[in-house]
Formats: sequence, C-alpha cells, structure tokens
Amino acid sequence: MPESPLLLHWFLPTGGDGRDPGGVTSVQGRTGAATRRPADIPYLAQVARAAEQAGFHSLLTPVGLGCVDPWILTSALTRHTDRIGFLVAFRAGLATPTLIAQQADAFRRFSDGRLGLNVVTGGDPAEQRAYGDHLEHDARYARTDEVMAVLRDLLDGKRVDHHGTHLRIEGARLTDPATRHHVPLYFGGASAVAEDVSARRADVQLLWGEPPAAVAARVGRLREKARAAGRSLRFGLRLHVISRDSAAEAWSEADRILAGLDPQAVRASQERFATMDSVGQARMTALHGGVADAARLTVSPNLWAGIGLVREGAGTALVGSHDEVAARLAEYRALGVDEFILSGYPHLEEAFRVGEEVAPRLRALTGTAAST
Repeated sequence: MPESPLLLHWFLPTGGDGRDPGGVTSVQGRTGAATRRPADIPYLAQVARAAEQAGFHSLLTPVGLGCVDPWILTSALTRHTDRIGFLVAFRAGLATPTLIAQQADAFRRFSDGRLGLNVVTGGDPAEQRAYGDHLEHDARYARTDEVMAVLRDLLDGKRVDHHGTHLRIEGARLTDPATRHHVPLYFGGASAVAEDVSARRADVQLLWGEPPAAVAARVGRLREKARAAGRSLRFGLRLHVISRDSAAEAWSEADRILAGLDPQAVRASQERFATMDSVGQARMTALHGGVADAARLTVSPNLWAGIGLVREGAGTALVGSHDEVAARLAEYRALGVDEFILSGYPHLEEAFRVGEEVAPRLRALTGTAAST
C-alpha cells in the first residue's frame, strides 16, 4: 500500500504579525509587540506569496471574534497568488450549511479549486454566546455532525433533505456545482464526542502539537473509530517552528520570546483559557501549567510550550537546528501524520526559512516529493 502524500501548509496571521506570539481568535494576549505589522491586504499578500514561493500547499486562516472574516480576506488574496490553496475556517452552526456550501462552491469555482474547509465547533462558551450560540459543549458537536453531513453532500452535488435534532433542511442543492474540485473537510477536537464526529465526517483530523506518545495514542484511537465507521482519516498536526542554523541560535530565540512576554497578557490569556470547555485547550494548558517557567516549558525533545502562555489553540513550537526540527517532524510523520500546518514569527520571513531549510530536509528523511 503506497504511503499517503505529505502536505505542508502555512498559517495566515489575520490578527497582525510580529516577532512575538499573541492571541489569535481573541484580543487576549495580543500585544503591540505581537502586532507591529497590521493585518492588511498588502502585508498578508506578502505572506501568502512567500508561502507560495516557499512551496507550501495552502494557508490556514483562523476564525473568531478577534479575526477578520476569513471568506472575504482569502477571496481577496486569491487575486494576489497563483497556486497556493486556502484552508478557510468557519464556525459550524452560525450559518446554515446550505449557505456555507454556496460560498465554498463559488470560492472553488473562481479560484480553480484552491479551497479546503476547516470546520470549527468552538471551545469558548463566552465567545459562542457573543455569536448568539448558547448550546452546551456536546450539543455543539452534535450540531457540527449534522452541518458536516449536509455540507459534504451539497459540495458533492447531491440534493439534500435533512431532518435532524439541530437542522431541518428541505430540497437544498447547488446550481451546477463545481464538483471537479473536491473540497476536503478539516476538523479538530479532542473530546470523545469530537472524535466521533471526525470519524464519521472529516477528511483530515487536525491535532495540536503534543509529545509524540500523546499524538500516537490519538492517531491510533481515531483510526479505529474511523474504521468502525467504514472510513479512513488523514491526520494533520499544527505546530509553530523556531528553526535556526544551530540549536543554540534557536533556543536563544525561544528565550528571547519568553523574556519578552507581557505578564499581564499571560495572566489575561490563562484566565480566559480556564473558562473554556475545550478539551484540546485544556491539554495544551496542561503542558505548561500557565506558568512562564523556562524549566517546565520543554515538554519533549525540541518541543517547547512557551507559545501557549499567550496564544490560544496551538501552543507548542519545535525548537532546534534545521536538522533537529526536520527529524522531529519526520518522527510525527512515522506515527501517521500526513500534513503539517506550520507557522513562525514573523510569518513572512519564517515562511521562507521553513520552506527553504526545514521542508527539504523533512522530505529527504521521509522520501516524499514536494507537492504541486
């Protein structure tokens, strides 16, 4: 059986960019140092073109109260790029799947298929209430299950009649859908109910950067759940990267980031994380315990949890020489990871560094060719 293709993606900093990490989907943890470069079209177009030139497959865009609308932003960026895809995040349940399918179909039609969808259920009850959504954790995932089922059928050109607990849709279909361009559904979530949804509906299960043993356990469990549902899954791993010519240079940069974190931003971020009902966020927070203690932040060889002190979601970075970072990524690849969504600060310069230095080493180690 041939090995699944390896895809490398980059992240689009739609809340601003700089040399330091900060909040992404909310303003907590987002300091002036983290947003010295405004997230306007001229700058984000530079990031997109850099990632395209560096050989990345697509760009992940976040969604949340602290983000600009990803549909409008990525649509604009298609005019500034030629090949790179856009992995557009949306909140399941805040718009009907029929409307989302229409948006996705138009996007793939006018971008020549450069689209993937990142289905986000939401893990912050306060933020969900701000959107007008008052469902509890498990009910949100049950609704997401229905959304993904309807969305998949519509994007595949089917007519949909759906009578579920959360959705009632009759006679939905797309007019002349661009089905020659398959739109993969990426999905994250670490709770048992989230994994059940992924096993039934997702094309790619997204994981955050935990130590290899934890990733291996999740990949094995999800594979079994997907197999029981008569399906198979690809796996994507979301990680930051601090990669330099030498390990000493890389760790010096990690030390600089840690020393520059605003204690007030750390406190505000950790207070917000504590109110979330996201199992994945709880797992990220547990890696560092909310304390900016350098001795506690290296949680596995080359895996550093300092980013998660101020950034929600993916909070770990691989830190080391280019060879070390590539070796650690190759280890995750051997555990079953098919795709990596990477980022670094600032995202413009680091797209070139990771694309030029880490990606070739990773492909050499894994025997995979660059994606086209």
